[in-house]
Amino acid sequence: MSEGHERPPGWAADQPPPYGAPASSPWAAPGQQPSQPGQQPAPPAPPVPPVPPAPYGEAPPPAGPAAPYGQQPYYGQQPQPYGHPGHQGGYQHPHAPAMRPGIIPLRPLSLGDVLDGSIKLIRSNPKAVLGLSAITALLVAIPVAISQALLLGPMGSLLTNPYADPQEVERSINSGFLSSYGGSILSYLIGFIAVTLLTGVLTRILGRAVFGGRITAGEAWSLLKGRWPALFGVVGLMTLLTIAPLVVLVPLFFVMGGSGMSDGAFLGFMFLALIIYAPYALFVMTRFSFATPAVVLERRGPVEAMRRSWQLVSGDFWRVLGILLVTMLLAGFVSAIIGLPFTLVGTFVGMLGGNTTGSLIVSAILITLGTMIGGMISYPIQAGVSGLLYTDRRMRSEAFDLVLQTAAIEQQRQGWVHASADDLWHPSNSARQ
Repeated sequence: MSEGHERPPGWAADQPPPYGAPASSPWAAPGQQPSQPGQQPAPPAPPVPPVPPAPYGEAPPPAGPAAPYGQQPYYGQQPQPYGHPGHQGGYQHPHAPAMRPGIIPLRPLSLGDVLDGSIKLIRSNPKAVLGLSAITALLVAIPVAISQALLLGPMGSLLTNPYADPQEVERSINSGFLSSYGGSILSYLIGFIAVTLLTGVLTRILGRAVFGGRITAGEAWSLLKGRWPALFGVVGLMTLLTIAPLVVLVPLFFVMGGSGMSDGAFLGFMFLALIIYAPYALFVMTRFSFATPAVVLERRGPVEAMRRSWQLVSGDFWRVLGILLVTMLLAGFVSAIIGLPFTLVGTFVGMLGGNTTGSLIVSAILITLGTMIGGMISYPIQAGVSGLLYTDRRMRSEAFDLVLQTAAIEQQRQGWVHASADDLWHPSNSARQ
């Protein structure tokens, strides 16, 4: 043996370097030293009691040497399979929060997530969302406000002057009712166009906001080129389906009203018809509530978009209906509370202003402000809830959250949200078809 390579005692003399294991020592048990020649084996180490699991939220007690750096699992964690969104070369804490690059977490949403995401949609881009909503609400409110002011003037004259000519007051009230009906019809026609355009633009803004990107109203408008006919087609078909029973009910009301039926029986029939019609209208609203997002984000035609909405709602109808009803009630309540002072003051000015031109103008302006503020709040919330519920249903039924998470990781790596993120909404990108 060369100098400097002296074998330790107990090792085989014929074993060339690297040296073999001592002949008298088998594999040692954990915590036990190998025995040397001429020595008694060391007594076995006492058993180590198992370490009880630590309560959730507390650090576990030390239980031996630490694993190499970068390989320590979180306490109580199970390894994620390769390809899972949590698999990034190691482990992911099972209670870690979901990714949230934009207005919602990229996982199936709760009612709180949907409402919070709708508020964050407004806060993330207030200039575009609130500005467009205010313009739309103003266009819808002006005809109704003018017609109401024209009706309040004669009614106020009758209250303040009981000696006024009854025939003149009756003619003024009749003309006011006619103008009110005309204003309501004009408001509906304007709202049909304006609200449809607004919903399409807000849905396009929402599609980018989910990834944390911002888009101006002009950019959203340009991205919707060619989608307007399909969008109006969806709204038109939904309107026809909603009012279809009225084609039978309204003539029936006139026939029964002229047949000499008592007022109590007639009111009872109307109440029964309303009870039957309300569930039908809610069914149509719920089943086709995702048609607009399908037109805007998936670029589908009107009939195909309605079929797509029917498919997504299937299996979760009652939950979608409940969230839509809660949203409508909350948005209506908040908008009414904020716009009520303007409406009340405008009503009193119109009724007590002596039917003068100035009082009618002030009344119309105040009623317009009240209606506009209410619509400015309710329109984006309802559009946001519809779009986010559509996103939630795709995540639950198509594993679309995996697609969103993968895209968000890539966008974080690049440091910005590319316009190609809009293409991810196409159904061909779903993880499950």
